[in-house]
Amino acid sequence: MKFLLLRPAYQEEKNKSHNITSMNLHPLGLLYIGASLENDGHEVELLDYYAEKITKDKLKNSLMSCDAVGMTVNTNNYKPAAGISGLIKEIDSDIPLIIGGPHCTFVQKQSLHDIPHADISVIGEGEYVILDLAKYLHGEKNLANIHGIYYKENGSINSGKPLKVINNLDELPFPARHLVEKYDYGNFSFGHTFKGKITNLITSKGCPFHCRFCSRYHHFIKDWSFRKRSAENVVNEIQELSGKYRSVIIVDDNFLADKKRAHKIFDMLLESNTGIEFLIQGARVDASDKELYLKMKKAGVKYIFYGLESGNQDVLDFYNKNITLQQIKKATTLARQMDFFIGASFIFGAPMETKNHIENTIKFACSLPLDNAIFVPLIYRMGSSLWIEAVKNKKIQPNQYEVLADSSHNLSNFTEEELIEHTSNAINSFYFRPSYIFEQIFKIFLRKDYSMLINGIKYLILFNKLKEASIGIIKSKRI
Repeated sequence: MKFLLLRPAYQEEKNKSHNITSMNLHPLGLLYIGASLENDGHEVELLDYYAEKITKDKLKNSLMSCDAVGMTVNTNNYKPAAGISGLIKEIDSDIPLIIGGPHCTFVQKQSLHDIPHADISVIGEGEYVILDLAKYLHGEKNLANIHGIYYKENGSINSGKPLKVINNLDELPFPARHLVEKYDYGNFSFGHTFKGKITNLITSKGCPFHCRFCSRYHHFIKDWSFRKRSAENVVNEIQELSGKYRSVIIVDDNFLADKKRAHKIFDMLLESNTGIEFLIQGARVDASDKELYLKMKKAGVKYIFYGLESGNQDVLDFYNKNITLQQIKKATTLARQMDFFIGASFIFGAPMETKNHIENTIKFACSLPLDNAIFVPLIYRMGSSLWIEAVKNKKIQPNQYEVLADSSHNLSNFTEEELIEHTSNAINSFYFRPSYIFEQIFKIFLRKDYSMLINGIKYLILFNKLKEASIGIIKSKRI
């Protein structure tokens, strides 16, 4: 059989603002599915709406040569996904359409109402489920006997057998990255300059911590827990990438959660000398360790990103971050000593936050040795503890998947307009400090990386668009 896999864009075609502030990376979920299918003898094609403009004719040509379609769906792109699903059925009303991804895991049965043209919804991990669905399409298996799915039958939505969590991640094949070799991933208007061709890598699933704003599957799936691949398995994949990719972004929620495993990974990388530079997208400050950071530097780590969230201890405690301001200072200082490019995120809008809290956070961010800082309003997202509590307290409705934490929802002390203003002020205060500008220029000449200067100029040109993008994000959550 031949499967067509699709990743919808995150926003409607008319709104391209996400390209300014986000980075386009390989769709790893689909690439794992593709690898599983290919290992089972099936053909796979992948179209990425996020990476290219796909016309109706192009979609039609691909549909004509395939037997089934699989589409990943996130909560922030389920409406565009619904539009694509309608177009698929308009072109070929009989082709089986399977959906999966975070949205299907969070809302499960509801996902087949949100994507009304879909036939089957997969909950959780789909690497093994898709093989059972291929057998069903061959007439070798009944949907009722397949684990972790909902499906339409005779006008109703039924469920298969209970979902099975994959405990041994080492059993999974490496992502079929060859399916997206036609695309150029990793473009970003400002920040670290990549060494060369880039891909992303995931070495664990979930996080052992419980930040209240973070969407988590364990609220919806029994036995879902933090799981990690072995150091050997991770390094084997990296060695396979060596020679094909020069830069690898590790996109785990918390890559350094198991410090013993992290030490082993970097020890093995130092022995293998892959020539790859690494960017760590998710790290906690309480995992900072000089010995580990030295190994990371020697192994080629160039970038580290922290979720710092606030410059106020009471706000950090409210979020259940389990970190202190002192730990933040220590970790970022150590990262600067390693000459890492340091990024961090901050959130505005916790229920107890006042204007003074926000001013403290901006001052705190400016006092840290950060190269890049992201300031965003608090969003109550389905799957987070905050969202569950707000639904329980009837502040938001169960069908409100993402809600801005503003005063109209009785979730914070700030109006939507005030959140926009505070976010804009934070961006101005951080990036337009003379000390920050001079420091970045000094680093450019010190590292002899003049492409960063070009990126910086681009960023200044795009600054107003960046603010517009932030405003768009806030307004899109007005539910």
